[in-house]
Amino acid sequence: MCTAVLRIEPDLPVLLAGVRDELTDRAWEPPAWHWPDNPDLVGGRDLQAGGTWLAVAPGRRRAACVLNGIGREAPQESRRSRGELPLRAAAAGSAGQASLGSYDPFHLLVAEPGQAILRSWDGSDLTEHKLPAGLHFVVNGGLASELAATGETTTEWEPGWNGPPPPDGRQHELARTRHFLRRFAAAARPDTRPGMPVSDAWGSWFPLVNGDGIGPDDDHALIVRRDIGGGRAWGTTSISLVALSPDWVRDDFTARPGDPRAWNQVL
Repeated sequence: MCTAVLRIEPDLPVLLAGVRDELTDRAWEPPAWHWPDNPDLVGGRDLQAGGTWLAVAPGRRRAACVLNGIGREAPQESRRSRGELPLRAAAAGSAGQASLGSYDPFHLLVAEPGQAILRSWDGSDLTEHKLPAGLHFVVNGGLASELAATGETTTEWEPGWNGPPPPDGRQHELARTRHFLRRFAAAARPDTRPGMPVSDAWGSWFPLVNGDGIGPDDDHALIVRRDIGGGRAWGTTSISLVALSPDWVRDDFTARPGDPRAWNQVL
């Protein structure tokens, strides 16, 4: 399960935290200008399929990230990598409408100064949410929560859920969202101006994206690790922090989630 945390406030930079969960042995390269046909795009490159999970277009003041969705998978014979989507969206603002049936379900979040749009494909239908000002969480189940005016949380795919664990393995999504939504909502807004050290720039967000002291086996964990047998593991492999202003872009990255010393500034 991946997670995107987004804060939108009028006349202030959009803040985005992108948490990538993946098979830990899947090969990739850290963020750089990897795509000659898109020389303005910066992102980590997945070496298996060539795409990315989060792309930044600094000249356009735009970022796009993709999360796996839930629904009907694409036919094996025509399946394309969802890693193409952030590249197209960061470059053009939209991934386009053609051949969506060739992609497994996804959530594509596109953010620019002052606004963000979430496009979700479940294998049958494409929906679009223009996200209002506030704090938002996106997980594999979709737009899992918003910061309402009361400070309470809602879950779009299980409104008012307070019963037994929900279907499709989403107990972790609920626990993670409920814990971290409140923690991010209570955190002071970071001063993310370029040139400041990563820990200073992200302020009270920094300990949260470094795990908030929660172990990787906890249902509430933002940074996770699960053994899946055969000597393989699935878990959080990287985290990006992006701030988008009309005048500048900041992009910070770690390939060692949970280690506050391992962050570096990409842009």
